[in-house]
Amino acid sequence: MGILYYPIVIVGGGLSGLYAARLLTQTDADFCLLEARERWGGRILSVTDDGFDLGPAWFWPDMQPMMAGLVEELGLSSFPQFADGDVVIERPQQPLQRFAGFGQMASSFRIAGGTGALVTALAKALPQDRLRLGVTVTAASLRDDGVALTTQEGETITAGRVLFALPPRLMEKSIAFTPEPQTRTLWRASATWMAPHAKFLAVYEEPFWRDAGLSGTAQSMVGPMVEIHDASAMAGGAALFGFIGVPADIREKIGESELKAHCLAQFARLFGPKAAKPLATFLKDWSADALTATADDRQGGEHPVPVHQPWFDPAWAGRAAMAGSETAREHPGYLEGALLAAAAGVKALGL
Repeated sequence: MGILYYPIVIVGGGLSGLYAARLLTQTDADFCLLEARERWGGRILSVTDDGFDLGPAWFWPDMQPMMAGLVEELGLSSFPQFADGDVVIERPQQPLQRFAGFGQMASSFRIAGGTGALVTALAKALPQDRLRLGVTVTAASLRDDGVALTTQEGETITAGRVLFALPPRLMEKSIAFTPEPQTRTLWRASATWMAPHAKFLAVYEEPFWRDAGLSGTAQSMVGPMVEIHDASAMAGGAALFGFIGVPADIREKIGESELKAHCLAQFARLFGPKAAKPLATFLKDWSADALTATADDRQGGEHPVPVHQPWFDPAWAGRAAMAGSETAREHPGYLEGALLAAAAGVKALGL
C-alpha cells in the first residue's frame, strides 16, 4: 500500500474523536478520523431501536453545559432519568427494605434513542470521505515533517499533526512510539473510565415495577449487581439495568450465560417474578473489550482524576496531543469530559 498523507489525523472515533472532527470541520481544516472498531462511539454503545445504553447513559445539564448545548445543537431530545417511587435496599440475610425516593436522579438526563443517537448525529454531519472504520494504529514515529502512523492493516499514514482521542492507558499499551515519550508512565497510571465494569440490561413489555410504587432504583450488598436503575426509553420499551459488582476475573470464570441468570434472579428478588421473564437481555463486559481495557484495568474501579501536567513531553509537543475523556481537566471520564478534552486537544495543536 502507498503512504497516505493528511494534515491532521484523529486516532479514535469515540465521542471525543467525533467532536474533535466536528470542530475541525467547522474551521474547514483537512483531517482524517481513524477508528479501530467497525462502528463509531467507542464506549458509547446503544442497542435495539429504543437505544438502551450499555455504556454511558446520563448527562447533567445543570453541571455539563457543553453536553446540553450539543444535544440541543444536533436537534436531539432528552428526558430526565425516571426516579419516582421507592428505592430498594438489599443486604445479606435481611429482608428487602424500601425507602421513599428523594428524586436522587432527577437532575440527570438521557438522550432519546440512547447516547448512540448522539454518535449517529455527529458522524452523519462529518465529511464521509474523511472517516475510516476498521483501522488500528499500532505505531507512531516522529519525523521532521510530522508523524508517521503504522496500522495493523499494513498502511503507513503520515500526518502533520495527530490527535489521540483514546484513553491514555489504552494508548500506552497498544501504540509503540518513537522516540519513547517520557510521559508514558503517566499514561499507564491513568484509570480508564468504564474499563473495569460490566452492565446487565433486561428489556420488558412494560415497566411493571412502577405499578408497585418502585422507582427501579436499587442498591445491593448481595449482588451480583450493586447498583440498579430504570433504563426505560422515553417512548417505547421498558428496561432495567445494573452495574455488576463481581470482579472482572470472576466474571470471566463464571461465563456470560450463568452471570445473566444470576442477574435475572436478582431482578426477580428485588422487583418480583415478572422480572425473571424479560423480552431480551444484554450483558456488556467492558473489561473484556480489547479496544477499551488493558490488563491493568481488570483490578479496581477508580474514576479518572484531573491531571494538570502535559500528556506529551516537549519532543512531541506541537505534533501530537491527547483528547480522550480521561485527559479533561474537568469532568474526566464523563461525556462532558470527552467534549472538553476534544476542544483542548484541537487547541493544543494550534488549530
